[in-house]
Amino acid sequence: MIDFKIKIGKMLWKNPVTVASGTFGLEFGELFDISQLGAIVTKTVTLHPKQGNAPPRIAETEAGLLNSIGLQNPGIENFIKTDLHEYRIIDTNLIVSISADSISQFGEVIQELERQSGIDGYEINVSCPNVESEGIIFGTDNKTVFKLVSMIKKTTERTVIVKLTPNLTSIENIARVAENAGADAISLINTVYGMAIDIETRKPKIKNVIAGYSGIGIKPIALQNVFRVAKVVKIPIIGMGGIRNTNDALEFIIAGATAVAVGTQNFVNPLSTLDIIQGLKKYLDEKKVQYKDLINSVNF
Repeated sequence: MIDFKIKIGKMLWKNPVTVASGTFGLEFGELFDISQLGAIVTKTVTLHPKQGNAPPRIAETEAGLLNSIGLQNPGIENFIKTDLHEYRIIDTNLIVSISADSISQFGEVIQELERQSGIDGYEINVSCPNVESEGIIFGTDNKTVFKLVSMIKKTTERTVIVKLTPNLTSIENIARVAENAGADAISLINTVYGMAIDIETRKPKIKNVIAGYSGIGIKPIALQNVFRVAKVVKIPIIGMGGIRNTNDALEFIIAGATAVAVGTQNFVNPLSTLDIIQGLKKYLDEKKVQYKDLINSVNF
């Protein structure tokens, strides 16, 4: 019998498949029973409403997607009044992705969510500028990450997942800092930097010029980041970045991920998560291997 259950912090997942923040919403419930997922991660919410960046802010590339949405969201108060109720009645783990401009704002968002029931964990997006530190990106500064994660862990008993950016010199150092500060898990990677130009107009295809690049093109980058971080931390890793199918998911798990998240592929095939769940079951059955023995099992 295949045992698919995994633990991420205090959460028990029925299987190791979830979705990447910003690529999945309640509307997918019209296509399939999303309670079949191990967990659901919401679109990132912030303290105040955000209109997002000016268009054009999405551009398809030869191997993936460029986006500069700008964390458009209704703000924490409106999220609680609307989407949260619908999310928490789904029979799976609910992880709310949050972002902020400062450590104090992160604290305010957490305090609002702590008053609500039905939330199992938080994904802390540290790939955003910190206005308290003159615009430095949270996830690139050891002291800032330690201070932020420590503060959040003192505020909540819920599972805390730190989402790391790959746009730094040593992802291992930041991962260790997050773990030492008390993070229950790490999710990686977030998007890498990219751009595209329209050769007819000679204008960038994204209004903000530089955008986040996701999709199959970043898979090798994401995979080596998971492999490297798995060597230096003991907490679970949720791997993401270019996962399209079962084979991709298996690579991340073998490289060291306890769970995997599907992102851009949700736009291509909205049922890809279900395909991966079934594909993983088939692989484990055919190979006669337990899931826990597959994690971080690279042969040299």
